[in-house]
Amino acid sequence: MPAHDPNGPSDPAAPAQAASQAERTTTASRPAGDRGGQHLTYASAGVDIDAGNEAVRRIKALVGSTRRPEQLDDIGGFAGLMSLPTGMTDPVLVSCTDGVGTKLLVAIAMDRHDTVGIDLVAMSVNDLLVTGAQPLFLLDYIACGVLSPDFVEQVIRGVVEGCRQSSCALLGGETAELPGLYARGHYDLAAFAVGVVDRARLLGPGRVKAGDLALGLRASGLHSNGYSLARKALLDPAHAGLGLHDPLPGDPTGGSVGEALLTPTRIYEYAVGPLRRLVEAPLHGAAHITGGGLLENPQRALAESLALELDLSQVPCPPVLAAIAAQGVAPRELLRTFNGGVGMILYVDPEHEALVQATLRRVGEEAIPLGRVVPRASAGEPQVRVRGGVWLGGGSFTSDP
Repeated sequence: MPAHDPNGPSDPAAPAQAASQAERTTTASRPAGDRGGQHLTYASAGVDIDAGNEAVRRIKALVGSTRRPEQLDDIGGFAGLMSLPTGMTDPVLVSCTDGVGTKLLVAIAMDRHDTVGIDLVAMSVNDLLVTGAQPLFLLDYIACGVLSPDFVEQVIRGVVEGCRQSSCALLGGETAELPGLYARGHYDLAAFAVGVVDRARLLGPGRVKAGDLALGLRASGLHSNGYSLARKALLDPAHAGLGLHDPLPGDPTGGSVGEALLTPTRIYEYAVGPLRRLVEAPLHGAAHITGGGLLENPQRALAESLALELDLSQVPCPPVLAAIAAQGVAPRELLRTFNGGVGMILYVDPEHEALVQATLRRVGEEAIPLGRVVPRASAGEPQVRVRGGVWLGGGSFTSDP
């Protein structure tokens, strides 16, 4: 289904409504199909096929701009076709799926939909990257109550931008107009991405070892996690009671609350890609800091026998996180909900630290030293210990053992 097909599932209530109408017509002794001169159509049931076709027409050129050499066809068929890159001895396919979550409610309230597509790509692609895979392609799914070509074009512009940042193809997708399931103006996004890695270059628990350095890549903001808590802390009248167009407290740029909350998730292919291509293979593993924050994600790239000591004293606290913390959210809750200013942790061979830092500087990234991988004392000990950072109040916090 590579074309963004506007003919999504119809309203499940429609058959029952149609049957009820037919029964009333029979009772009134009207001929079958007579509705007082009006014919029942898909549009009268709430699905505008013409609007969907116009949306597809608008986005076709955008989607084509993400094409990779391995792609075998254009959008419009029933499925997307792509071959594997050449030069791999034992290619392994890697797949991920995710959405954007309640960050969409901020986009809806701001009536701005051109950034959440970047978030959609980022949440899957960043998960691919930590395995050592290069992203190949992404498929997206847009479900809405009322389909507008302008709205779909905004979303897809963001998805296309995310795919460009990821060097992956937008191989296809689906757009479904679902009246009765979604309120007018509301929608949801989902996507899945596929990448490929040579088996010998897989990253993760099998390669990370005691003594490896933990380097942090900065987050652009909250990314796409913790928005139910963020919205409650910042927007609820019982807490900060801010409006989306109000200035964000403590933000030196003077940006608004809504702008801070809609800052797109950073896609880390620009940093991980060059490291992946180093012949020295200094990158042993990585952790994407998503839901679960810094207490639950770093150990996903570690063997059970290893632990991680993290020091956040060199990580600037993002103003949006400081504003949330000011509403009485406890440090541990912040650590297991948000990324704490770190979007990705790299586990690096200490002998090649200088090479890694030089490679990252060439793409404009200065990795933050966070700590080191150490042997785990016992299975009953936590795998992650976090300290440092003004917003932590000088405390030390651990993951559950």
